[in-house]
Amino acid sequence: MSVRRFEIFADYFQFYVCDETYVTDTAALWSSDSDPMLAVGPDLIAIGTVRNMLVPVELEILHAEPTPDPSAWDQVRDCGLSLASGALIMFGCTDDPNEALRIAVPAGDYAARVSHGGLDTLSEDGLDGDDRYRIQLWPGAVRPVTVVKGHA
Repeated sequence: MSVRRFEIFADYFQFYVCDETYVTDTAALWSSDSDPMLAVGPDLIAIGTVRNMLVPVELEILHAEPTPDPSAWDQVRDCGLSLASGALIMFGCTDDPNEALRIAVPAGDYAARVSHGGLDTLSEDGLDGDDRYRIQLWPGAVRPVTVVKGHA
């Protein structure tokens, strides 16, 4: 297992986890009827946030599906993506993806679990909070978005 921690600028309340050669149109990914906290393309996961500030993000690259821990999170969704190039990148939507850190992974399809925590901890002005985000990836079939735990 590999765990990495980041702070990502979630401008426009979102950031991306994707293959470095992604082709998903991020502007077309979000729709009025989609989950405001998660949108998925074949090679990109767009993660919604409750702040458009630097947010803490934890990325876990695993060998197998983890044991669910929904009690530690406000909302949990399963999905997946294809990492055809073997290089995963994470970046905010106004960041330059060419400057994103590359993380080497075996090329292939990955199942994913996206967890959001601390969603109700924002300050009155929305600038501060203890919100946190975790992405877990493991080799497996790309899945449709499935709600493991919804936010009340």
